[in-house]
Amino acid sequence: MKLTFLGTGNAFVTECYNTCFAITGDKGTLLVDAGGGNGILRALRKADINYKDITDIFVTHKHIDHLLGVMWLIRLYCQRMREGVFTGEVTLYSHDEVIKILTAMADMLLQEKEKPFFGTRFRLVTVTDGEEREIIGSKFTFFDIGSTKAKQFGFSADLCGKKFVCCGDEPVSARGEAYAKNADWLLTEAFCLYGEADRFKPYEKHHSTVKDAAELAEKLNVKNLVLYHTEDKNIFKCKELYTEEGKKYFNGNLFVPDDLESFTF
Repeated sequence: MKLTFLGTGNAFVTECYNTCFAITGDKGTLLVDAGGGNGILRALRKADINYKDITDIFVTHKHIDHLLGVMWLIRLYCQRMREGVFTGEVTLYSHDEVIKILTAMADMLLQEKEKPFFGTRFRLVTVTDGEEREIIGSKFTFFDIGSTKAKQFGFSADLCGKKFVCCGDEPVSARGEAYAKNADWLLTEAFCLYGEADRFKPYEKHHSTVKDAAELAEKLNVKNLVLYHTEDKNIFKCKELYTEEGKKYFNGNLFVPDDLESFTF
């Protein structure tokens, strides 16, 4: 399996793209979120991921920096389907709120000649808390992270025999801990350094610091911790500074990816 970060930043970054990533295996590519604009198209091209190879999409929640890039993909797929350039199918998974929003937006924004492909060859599947699905040849379990801002789902997956957990863009909650415990790979947000909490105010935004995320991962016996959804004021030293702080509290392998960085596992 290959994990590629197309974006790593929070909602208001300008030096990188919003957090989204792709998981590629022998049976397809899953895209998780798509950022807040058509920068997703550039990110895919730069990462050498052909849109035709994306078989599945998962959208964690309705916030702009995760959702609006999906509309650009919907437009791309439906247009290419109409032109006969793309002959495949794509399945998008999310909870009911996101599915409702995307359906309404597609109805308002797609051209009439593109609409017949939405909901048919570009399929939408509503998933519920605790539901299991086979995606790209692996078992995925979706779960409600218990967000107080907007309904948000994460997932736990068995990828090549490794427990891979994504907890969305909020700290791992009590609900998420049951899924994240003993994870081989845990992907979670770290808005800023603990020493800069007064500057960036992560707690007011329901986010956490590197220290918080590292301490929790250590408590949950995580082997590999990946931190994303960060501020971009420290963009050129982010990897160095975040790794230095995180390793004070976490004994496993710590990764702070740049946009377009990939990992194989």
